[in-house]
Order: sequence, then C-alpha cells, then structure tokens
Amino acid sequence: MAPKILVTTALVYANGPLHLGHLVEQIQADIWVRALRLGNTTCIFISGDDAHGTPIMLSADKLGISPEEMISKVHKQHEQDSRDFLVDYDYYDNTHNDVNKEIVYDVYQKLNDNGYIYKKNIDQSYDQEKEMFLPDRFIKGTCPKCGAHDQYGDNCEVCGASYNTTDLLNPYSILSNTTPVIKKSEHYFFKLNEMQSFLSEWLNTETLQPAVKNKLQEWLGTSLRDWDISRDAPYFGFKIPGTDDKYFYVWLDAPIGYFGSLKNYSLKNVNITYSDFTDPKAKTEIYHFIGKDITYFHGLFWPAMLKASNYKTPTSIFAHGFLTVNGEKMSKSRGTFITAREYLDKLNPEFFRYYLATRLSDNVDDLDLNWEEFVTKINSDLIGKVINIASRTAGFINKKFDGKLATKLDNIQIIDELSSSKKTIINYYKARKYNLATTRVMQLADLANQYIAQAEPWKKIKEPQNLEHVHEICSTAINLYRIIIIYLSPILPVTAKKSMAFLNVESFSWDSVNSYLVSHKINKYSHILERIDIKDIPKKT
Repeated sequence: MAPKILVTTALVYANGPLHLGHLVEQIQADIWVRALRLGNTTCIFISGDDAHGTPIMLSADKLGISPEEMISKVHKQHEQDSRDFLVDYDYYDNTHNDVNKEIVYDVYQKLNDNGYIYKKNIDQSYDQEKEMFLPDRFIKGTCPKCGAHDQYGDNCEVCGASYNTTDLLNPYSILSNTTPVIKKSEHYFFKLNEMQSFLSEWLNTETLQPAVKNKLQEWLGTSLRDWDISRDAPYFGFKIPGTDDKYFYVWLDAPIGYFGSLKNYSLKNVNITYSDFTDPKAKTEIYHFIGKDITYFHGLFWPAMLKASNYKTPTSIFAHGFLTVNGEKMSKSRGTFITAREYLDKLNPEFFRYYLATRLSDNVDDLDLNWEEFVTKINSDLIGKVINIASRTAGFINKKFDGKLATKLDNIQIIDELSSSKKTIINYYKARKYNLATTRVMQLADLANQYIAQAEPWKKIKEPQNLEHVHEICSTAINLYRIIIIYLSPILPVTAKKSMAFLNVESFSWDSVNSYLVSHKINKYSHILERIDIKDIPKKT
C-alpha cells in the first residue's frame, strides 16, 4: 500500500496580493497532487500565509489598522485567488493562530531541553532615525559573498548565500535610507552547526534534485553558522517564553506553520491523524514545493530543527526557478508584474496552468512567460488539437445516433496506442516532468486528429450505406478524446469536469484509461474552451 503523503507549498507573505510568480509553485504542486490522486494515492495538500514579521507590522501601521486585521483581509484574498486558479488545497491557513503557537512553543521547548538553544549578546543594526532594530528585510547592501548590489540583510537572491545583516557591505536602512549603527542585543541561537552530521546524511537522498543537493552540500561544506532564532521588539509574532521583548524569528515559526495547518485540518477531519505526519517513526512522506531562493531554509535549517526537536523530517523538497515575463524580471514599472487577480479578470486560469505545465520540469531553471507564445500554444494545443477531436465528431453522434455511441469501435488499435502511453505519462507526472507529459499528450492528440482527418466522417455521412461506419468512427474519436482529457486532467480540472459531463461519466482515474465507452449515452456537446487573442492579455496601464 502506498504511504500517505503530505504536500505543502511555501507560505505566502501576508502583506500583498498573489502574483503569477506565486502561482508557479502552487500550480506545480497542485498538478502533482491531482496526478497522484488519479492513482488513488492519499495526499493531504496544505499551505497558508506567513503572517509574522516587522514588514507586516509596519504595513498595518501605515494603513491605520491592526496587524491582525491586515493579515485576515490578505488571507481571504490569497485563499480566493488560489482557489480561482483551481489550486485545490485541503486546508489553507495562516501562521498567526493558537494551534501554530502551541506547536512553535513545543518545538522550542524540545530544542531547549535537548541542549540546542543558547543566548549571547550580538551586534545588531539599528536605525537611529526610526529608533528600532532593523530586521533582515529592512536592510539592503552589497552581498559579502558575490558582490551583488541591493541584496537583503539575510540572504542573497543572486548567489543564494546566507549571512548576518552586519556582514552586508555598504548597508542602508530601507525605512530611512540612512546607514544603520551597531548596537548590542541579547539573542537566542539554535546550534545548527551541531547538526552537520545529520544534514550530510539527510542530503544523501535520491529524491533531492541534483542542483539543490549540490548547492546544499556546498553550503554544508563551508561550515554552518548557528542560527539566530530571535528578534527584538517591536515585532509582530510569537513572544519567546520567559521574555518581555524577544520574539521568534519568522523563519522559525513560518515552516512550523505547515504542521499548524495540518493540525487545524485534522481537528476538522476525523480521517486525518496529526501524529501520522509528525512522529519520526511514522510511515508517511512529506514533500515541500518551494522557490529556489528559500532552499537554504528548507534544506538545512528546517530539517535540522525538526530532527533536533524529535519531529518527523521531510522526505524531500522540490525547488523551482523564478518566473520572468517576456524575458524580463517581473517589474511594476515595466508592466510585467501581473497579479493573480489581474490575470483572472482577463483569462481562463486553465490556460496559465497548461502553459506552465509545458515548461515545468524537475529542474530549477527559470521559466519565461512569453505572451505571444502563450496565445499561440493555447490556441494550437488546447483548441486546435484537443478540443477539436470532440467538436469535429460529437455533433454526428448527437444528431444522427441519438447521442449514443456505437456498439463496437472502428479502430481499437489507435485507442490502445493512446492507452499504452499511460505508464509513461504517469511517470512524467510523478517525476514533475510536466513538459514531457504535455509533449507526449500533444503527440497523441495529433494521432487522433490524423485518424479523424483520414476517416473523413463528414464525407462518409453523405452516403446512407456508410451510416454505421460513421457511427463507429465518431465513437472511436470520442474514446480518443476521453483518454487525452484523462491525461490532461491534473492540469485542466475544469475542462476534465466539463468533459465528464459531456461524456456522461462520473469520474476519471488512471485505471479508466484502459476501458472503452461503447453503447454509451453521451450528452450534447457544447463549447468547453474558447480561443484567445493577444488583445486579451492582461496589461499594466
């Protein structure tokens, strides 16, 4: 029996709307979960909002509302946007709740009891004008490792290095644009360096992407620094027990939010047992889908913290690259920064899901959204190839044969040829090689269209003696369409649902690929997907 699987996407920071870059990861994970569920694998799919930190506190203050009010409003927007992009989370939470706080305190207490926590005075960057210690994301400067300019105070987005804010070259406060001064402050540390042996073993797994493994081993080989897990007041988050002015750093409580979301879900679902995914001896699996920019946190800090606090560690992490638009980094000034809602106001979410799938693989390369290519691919692949199979033949079934498929099919061989690709396509999905899966499906769609073009049912129908043959040809085409839609259903769930209604079937599964529809009543075909034009593309004004 396949193990139960917990799948997560990285928590989205709760201080702004979702943009298309966020959706890359959510859609990648959603497709994976849907593909696994087609084979009856039990998957729990969760995520949520990262709701703590100074940026949220300052943003709420600027709006004249409490942080709680702001994260509640943003949470509803994020959840709705994800749902409208057909991302089917079982539970979408945020980190600011009592259940997550309870788990955070439990992890911290176990780390402390196991001897992994200590305190020491450190130098901290302080903004004299704003009269506050500056969190990592409010200091920018030059990366001390690669020399990249305008990098944040905790890690470099160019080379991926992690460092202390005081290591930045030419630092400045983004709040006041002044050079911060250095002040002493007592902070709490996790002995990450003592986890090197475990991390070396954890990284020695075949499920990690080679590029991710190599980068993590590179960081591991340069000696790990102990991890500062505290931040000074003022701060919005969970206060460290026994202190008045110290809070947990967001990168401690945010990933614990995966378990917080799981526990909140388990409290509402009697079929889910929380300990099945947190007990280190449990025979379950945990997979995290993340952007490559947070590989350090998920690949080193997170498993080390879990191991040291006697929690189950992740089975693997799956990293992806950034999304560019027309070859450029997403930018508001250049009109390439598109929010989820701006896209949804103009276009079908399945089109973005499909376009992404044709580019997503198991590597961490960046993906480019080229709008002209987007329009061409949607119209050519989905409309011109896939939908075309049903639209060219369903009318004959409805008008001439009372909506009922023939008792036998014209060409079993071509149906079996499409069915024989099932294992290959399933394996592509499991390996997250969606680009290869979609390429193979489109090759099969081409075969189906070639069969229809050669059979010419629109010509044969003119001769009464060909009526039965036309019935069998069109019934074969409908069976081909069904197989192709099953193959695409993890990517196109709404199209799959509409197709099930049209085909008059209750469900799709990988097993159903190998069955035939004969002497079966189908419903009247109506447009499932419509062509798009370049003028439909969302643009910034």
